[in-house]
Amino acid sequence: MEELRRLNKVMTGVVVSDKMDKTVVVLVNRMIKHPVYKKYIRRRAKFMAHDERNSARMGDTVEIIQSRPLSRLKRWRLTKIVARRA
Repeated sequence: MEELRRLNKVMTGVVVSDKMDKTVVVLVNRMIKHPVYKKYIRRRAKFMAHDERNSARMGDTVEIIQSRPLSRLKRWRLTKIVARRA
């Protein structure tokens, strides 16, 4: 069962907001190579993720996985907390 779920996208990012109930906002940074200039560019995106236990806090590094639509903006679930904020 877990092998099938791994087909969904998995991303790692930092929690930037935990003010909502059972929802966290995760900022994901990535580096892409420009197709013409071959220079690496920083891209970032914010994703709302479902946190069933309200366990993630601001500044935590978390792993999220793509899931079915849970609300208007939530399409991700929190799988684990990689590192707590110091």
